[in-house]
Amino acid sequence: MSSGASPVHSQNERQVKHETIESAIVRFAGDSGDGMQITGAQFTTTTGVAGNDLMTFPDFPAEIRAPVGTLGGVSGFQIHFSSRDIHTPGDLIDVLVAMNPAALKVNLKDLRPGGVLLVNTDAFDERNLSRVGYSSNPLEDPAVAEKYQLIRAPITKLTRTALEGLELQQNHMDRCKNFFALGVAYWLYQRDPETTTHWIKDKFKKNETFVEANLRALRAGYNFAEASELFTSRYEVRDAHFEPGLYRNINGATAIALGLIAGADRAGLELLYAGYPITPASDILHELSKHKNFGVKTFQAEDEIAAAGAAIGASYGGSLGVTASAGPGINLKLEAMNLAMITELPLVVINAQRAGPSTGLPTKTEQGDLLQSFFGRNGESPIPILASATPADSFDCSIEAVRLAVEFMTPVMYLSELFLIFGSEPWRVPSADSLPVIRHNQIQAGEDPAAFHTYARDEKTLARRWAIPGIPGFEHRVGGLEKDALSGAVSYDPDNHERMALTRQQKIENIANFIPEQSVYGEESGQLLILGWGGTHGAIRAAVEELKREGVSVSHAHLRYLNPFPRNLGEILKRFDTILIPELNLGQLSWLIRARFLREVVGLHKVKGRPFLVGEIKAKAMELLGRN
Repeated sequence: MSSGASPVHSQNERQVKHETIESAIVRFAGDSGDGMQITGAQFTTTTGVAGNDLMTFPDFPAEIRAPVGTLGGVSGFQIHFSSRDIHTPGDLIDVLVAMNPAALKVNLKDLRPGGVLLVNTDAFDERNLSRVGYSSNPLEDPAVAEKYQLIRAPITKLTRTALEGLELQQNHMDRCKNFFALGVAYWLYQRDPETTTHWIKDKFKKNETFVEANLRALRAGYNFAEASELFTSRYEVRDAHFEPGLYRNINGATAIALGLIAGADRAGLELLYAGYPITPASDILHELSKHKNFGVKTFQAEDEIAAAGAAIGASYGGSLGVTASAGPGINLKLEAMNLAMITELPLVVINAQRAGPSTGLPTKTEQGDLLQSFFGRNGESPIPILASATPADSFDCSIEAVRLAVEFMTPVMYLSELFLIFGSEPWRVPSADSLPVIRHNQIQAGEDPAAFHTYARDEKTLARRWAIPGIPGFEHRVGGLEKDALSGAVSYDPDNHERMALTRQQKIENIANFIPEQSVYGEESGQLLILGWGGTHGAIRAAVEELKREGVSVSHAHLRYLNPFPRNLGEILKRFDTILIPELNLGQLSWLIRARFLREVVGLHKVKGRPFLVGEIKAKAMELLGRN
């Protein structure tokens, strides 16, 4: 935490130092049943209401109920909040709330020296310690107390005491201890608990006892921090500067859902989303299912293939078909994507990438599906590929995916990542009038069918007309077999097949004429360019900003469009001595850049299921610049 003015005030007959700081990073960690995600979400909402810029990083196990107290069952939620513009959930954390020994063991390495370590001492018994391999209680280790501000709090016992008289079973009492920890955090950062108070009253409105229990736990935690002499400092993070407007916190899943709704609306189309449950894509389905008032239809299919087929069928019938999945679910959709490609029907496929291969690490993040997006289908099967950079950017990226699908009559692969799907940040709600109008080329009733040919194309976009079944005179056939270049009749003519393959390829390449040129943050030429895509945006941009403040000249270009690449990308790459490409894979964009532009690049690869730290990218940049 960076400190500013430090006036000293009297509080409850003891001295508590009030510090104004620029930013802070807090992580709540506990067992997967301890409610850490709810705790983090409530702290996030309250922080947003307080006016800070923020980014979050929820991190939880794949098992619905992992073994209690084990390292594999640790659930964490990290939030970085600030009075300035920030781009990442942060590197080293300032405050760690550890609800048991497993949470301590997994997370302590990320706590900065001098940081606050709040532990629930009730959970540090012999059984829990031995379960995670501690031969002795780490809280008794003098080195821990010397290195960190160790706050020992019997959170379980204090929560039970606060709930006495409510006639709750002990297990129900213990479920409230996360709100005790939240109360402590609210006191530490001078947060008003009012927003969480309203949330509790609404969430448990059918059970007054649960409302009272959680409110008591929240107040008990706040009062514990206020009354005890364990804390010597409280912190204030002042409002961040935002452009005027209406803001809300948004995660990537919600941003994608709202973007799809907005895109369909701007195209004048009904939206059908068909999906099969899978982490982390399921949250998109959950969000879209709330918006039937916008004409959204959602369909949970029996499997991934059926979901993709239903979405294609919706597009064939004149709606916008959308499907999403992750990991092995995308593998199952690939043939259906080929069907949409060869029939030239609009389809948006969202790949919420997670760590693989196969089921891999299903609740961890990765960027391992880029080459699959290019080459994962049989035959010559080009499709547009784009990727969002931040949770909020997912809204605009969804609209763009809809535009490309509809205007070019093609399936579109939209790459998101688990880190973006679950992460959140403030988002300025745009006015509907500011969103782009998307033009489709559906044949309207009353048009003359005499000149209609199924695969006659627009001269500029090479897109075919979108003939909806049921319009007299526009009957036509589509399918997976190759078709005549004009009539759409099945054709095995070798020259026709080659012509169609080249035409479909040219249609996708022509999209480069209908997307923006690539921009560069920083100098337009120089010694080092960091080129990124997807969720690495925040870490790269933060590293570049820090380097520039230190007088180091580094530039950043971040790709939204991966196929086709922006038409000026090759020229940008020529203007820099060295190109560094950080990726959460083993170098997939690096491979494409070398192949497409014959340009050598330096890769920075990470496949640990976690996003890049700012320090990792900064260190590699300094190494390449010879400034270590």
